[in-house]
Amino acid sequence: MRLVHLSDLHLGFRQFARQTPTGVNQREADVADTTSRAITQVIACAPDVVLVGGDVFHSVRPPNTAIVDAFRLFGRLRAALPDALVVMIAGNHDVPRSSDAGCILQLFAELGIHVVHRGPERIDDPTRDLAVLAVPYAMPGTTSETPVYTTDARRRYNVLLLHDEVRGVVPDAAQPGDRLYTPIDPVAFEQAPWDYIGLGHYHVYRPIEARQAATGRRIPTYYSGSLDYTSTNPWSDVREEVVRNGAVAGEGKGFIEHDLATGAHRFHPVSVSRRLLDLPAIDGANRTASDVDALIARALAQAGTSIDDAIVRLVVKNVSRHVVRTLDYAPLREARRRALHFQLEARKPDVPEAAGIASPGRRITLRDRLAERLRERPLAPGLDRDRLVELGLAYLGRAEEQAAAALPVAEG
Repeated sequence: MRLVHLSDLHLGFRQFARQTPTGVNQREADVADTTSRAITQVIACAPDVVLVGGDVFHSVRPPNTAIVDAFRLFGRLRAALPDALVVMIAGNHDVPRSSDAGCILQLFAELGIHVVHRGPERIDDPTRDLAVLAVPYAMPGTTSETPVYTTDARRRYNVLLLHDEVRGVVPDAAQPGDRLYTPIDPVAFEQAPWDYIGLGHYHVYRPIEARQAATGRRIPTYYSGSLDYTSTNPWSDVREEVVRNGAVAGEGKGFIEHDLATGAHRFHPVSVSRRLLDLPAIDGANRTASDVDALIARALAQAGTSIDDAIVRLVVKNVSRHVVRTLDYAPLREARRRALHFQLEARKPDVPEAAGIASPGRRITLRDRLAERLRERPLAPGLDRDRLVELGLAYLGRAEEQAAAALPVAEG
């Protein structure tokens, strides 16, 4: 009894200004192409069950091109695997803000896919002696129900599929937009004898330590990760994949194949459509603008043609603002012309602040200041302050991304 578990496709993800010859955002096309390769690999695995752990789309109202791509891709999957059980749940990017709004994922029910988006639902499959408890993401305030993670004693195999943040998984350095409201404690699902728990939301492949409370037996519990680099900070994904999983930088995306009967487990890497290239950082401490120019020129020369059409970052640490303003921008503009996106990220020396919202030794950021002001701002009755802060930081993130795309240097 083999299943495939994939998640966080983020079809419709758009980034940077470049378009394809047909007028589609290049990153949207990249993600669709990556997903197409993943679907081809899933079909080759010929699993009995396919679990899709949410965030199929990047937004509640995805562009028409993304809807067409998704329907075509899942139509191909269904045609190639007509007897497989395919279960899809909604993630936080798929769920409308109000309960009376429709969910675009309902479209895939027309293909014979079990789509779960309104609340927890148990899918019973007697022919496989299998039960799948599917738990979509629930927007705070849209439901008063608390999921109860129980198995079906009538079935040999029990699988839990949910889209949530497990406590302690998302790194402390993650952007607020990558966090959910209330992380779930693994204790919540350790009370039942699950055969597999598939998770969506976190974008890096990762096993979660979970053991059945009564027996101490390990429950196979995994985030499959996203299929492409669609996080707010993709460089954090790359770092996690290298350090935690031993992946080659920029090659850590994929999906899971797991055998419920034997416990055999395999992570299938999927080649992403666009290279992410993080050039070795430069230390600008006590250096002049000419010194930094020379180090940048050397870094670009060593990178050679690898930056062509790639998403590239070069970090210069400990560099003052007046040095940044007097850099030679001509080589940077040339790098930006060759790459899909090139960002020189200039980081000022850390200056500790003893008072205020920053902890000792930590530099206050613009995000810190915005969050503080929004938490202090008087609100009309009934408004959700946490939601206001989340939206404010999300809009700031978009503005920073647009500014970084328009300027040769991003100051941090």
